[in-house]
Amino acid sequence: GDSVITVQLTEEDKVEDDVVFYLVFTGSTVQHCTSTRKINPGSLETISPGHDCCETVKVALCASREGHPVLVVAEESFQFVQDEAYDAAQFLATCAGNQQALNFTRFLDRSRPPAADVDFLDEKVALAFRHLKLPAEWNVLGADQSLTENIPRETLMHFAVRLGLLRLTWFLLQQPGGRGALSIHNNEGATPVSLALERGYQKLHQLLTEEGAGEPDSWSTLSHTVHSGDYSVKHHRGLDVYLLTAEA
Repeated sequence: GDSVITVQLTEEDKVEDDVVFYLVFTGSTVQHCTSTRKINPGSLETISPGHDCCETVKVALCASREGHPVLVVAEESFQFVQDEAYDAAQFLATCAGNQQALNFTRFLDRSRPPAADVDFLDEKVALAFRHLKLPAEWNVLGADQSLTENIPRETLMHFAVRLGLLRLTWFLLQQPGGRGALSIHNNEGATPVSLALERGYQKLHQLLTEEGAGEPDSWSTLSHTVHSGDYSVKHHRGLDVYLLTAEA
């Protein structure tokens, strides 16, 4: 999700300004409807929705005009594919609380990827996490909630902070167990907060310690989502388009 889609209209589809175009993506369990932005008389732009599984969906270009029935202008197939970011998010979500797996992720720290790679990883994995269907009982600290804060262990929050993943840290903070993870020491005695300080991640440390700290700028300017039952509405500020997602 969140890629820019461009729609090229044929000559006969170029119509008056009062016609509104939108795309409808119909999957096996979820349907998305996106508004579009006119770039010029022959081109539209919108944002691809984040989908709940990898499949080929039907996408319809619809035209709406006040006082007239909705017209389906064209239909095409659109494929949601599984990429490395999706795999990484699924791996991390599954391994919350799994000490063997979380210790294994520490090898990434030793290789110290370049800042540009870290930023790319942060954006893609955090976005994939946002689109995962996490179980209702999912927790940042794993399935065993009987463990106390006094038991030293590695957490998903340690992983995100150690690599300086600002967006992923923000996402985890909003999940059950996210705030609780901040005071947990690992086997070296480090908490996620002390790791951020030790590594000089000022923005990250601010995010973890300031009460009411806002989400990272790169996200807050990108989109805002409101959930209500089986529906969610997302506003992409960059293109000023809206996306409605509903469980079919």
